[in-house]
Amino acid sequence: MARPVEEQEWVQARVESWVETYKKSMLTPVVLRAVAEHQPVTVARVAEEVAAGTGWQITERSLYRTLKRLQDTGLLHSAEVDVPRTGAKRKEISLTGLGSQFLAGITASLVEFPGPGAGRKPGR
Repeated sequence: MARPVEEQEWVQARVESWVETYKKSMLTPVVLRAVAEHQPVTVARVAEEVAAGTGWQITERSLYRTLKRLQDTGLLHSAEVDVPRTGAKRKEISLTGLGSQFLAGITASLVEFPGPGAGRKPGR
């Protein structure tokens, strides 16, 4: 019989493997949700929201690729805006109407698992 520590390590390794396998596809709704909740939003804010909401450390390159893909498919729109006091430009991102519909469709299709013991009758 495996020791509890070995079992925990095994489970953790399988979870990490699963997350790494599916992170790219899971990143789309995470990014869209972050943009929807804070739009218009900067790329830096999207990165902060992804890290805070998921605990994932994604590279800047990966985030920019994802944002570009979502813009190219018409789900996101970006605009160059003047930064107050400096006149420099920064990119602000927002959802398009199509992006809002897509996010709503994904959200409606998500399956949530009940917590342990949920749905059980008392005394059982």
